[in-house]
Amino acid sequence: MFERYAALAEKALRDEAPTLAEARWILEGVDVELLALVQAASVPRRKYYGNKIFVQILNNVQNGACTEDCGYCAQSKVSTAPLQAYKQKNDESILQEAEKAARAGASRYCMAVSGRALSRERAEKFASVIRTIKARYPLETCLSAGLVDEDTARILAEAGLDRLNHNLNTSETNYAKICSTHSYADRMTTLLAAKRAGLESCSGFILGMGESRDDVLEIVYRLRELEVPSIPINFLIPIEGNPVQDSGSLTPEYCLRVLALARLVNPRAEIRAAAGREGHLRALEPLAYWIANSLFAEGYLTTRGDSVAETYRRIRDAGFEIAGNALYDETQSNKPSYHIAGSGPLIKPELLRESPRRKHEKVSNASS
Repeated sequence: MFERYAALAEKALRDEAPTLAEARWILEGVDVELLALVQAASVPRRKYYGNKIFVQILNNVQNGACTEDCGYCAQSKVSTAPLQAYKQKNDESILQEAEKAARAGASRYCMAVSGRALSRERAEKFASVIRTIKARYPLETCLSAGLVDEDTARILAEAGLDRLNHNLNTSETNYAKICSTHSYADRMTTLLAAKRAGLESCSGFILGMGESRDDVLEIVYRLRELEVPSIPINFLIPIEGNPVQDSGSLTPEYCLRVLALARLVNPRAEIRAAAGREGHLRALEPLAYWIANSLFAEGYLTTRGDSVAETYRRIRDAGFEIAGNALYDETQSNKPSYHIAGSGPLIKPELLRESPRRKHEKVSNASS
């Protein structure tokens, strides 16, 4: 019964994508064995990335006050989320957070700037910061800064930027439903400009915005056509005040199916279980590690996520390794320990014997 899954794995090893019929079965097939599908997707993942998981830490360099109306984003002009806007952080702050990320074991430090596009002047300023980061810390860098033209992309590439993040977010067919102030074509133009400038792209999508299965199929194959080397797969976080809310389509199983499809269609790419993984994958999150080879830690653009410590604990519990960097001292956080969710005493509260001091306090209070 597992021949079908073995055939998908063999195709991926030959860098051959599943047929459209196979891809649709992965997403919709009622007879899909989830563990067998995860195993098939793990074959190319293991070939290209071994047992390692790359952790990325994101710095929201400038927050809010955006002119765009992306319905999924709390920074957009149409969101009523209670978000505090701030201007771009100064260089020293950005560098301090880069050092913190490096010492925490991040492989890549990602900087994000709200707004429509990156001007040449701001690109030059980022270029200076990127050069300093690359000189000081053993980190790869990524920048998300809206629409970028070829000249601007070249400035960043020459400064040593490793990747430019610009997510397609959804299919071309579905794009107008989530944003009207810029188009899918504008995003494609940015990705192609980066490619012409010799700058690697990081581009993925968001699940849970009411997209159809056809939309998902369209975008995973488009990313293959573009040869995108880094694909973050985000699971919509339902931020109150955003026009686009969770469509209710995301179950842990379906999220894993999409991750597996993305891996089998793009076997060589860095597949990232990105924003929202904690809330949507839930107890099945460790299975994603057999498919994805990259995660965020310490939260996302505007929302909380698992801490570095919690992320690393799950990675190691599943038998994987943190890729880390030359500054990271793994021995400081690699100690096995008992872990249970929540806080407070380990003994059940109703069975917990009171301390002598607490008993004394009760007696004193009663007699006074």
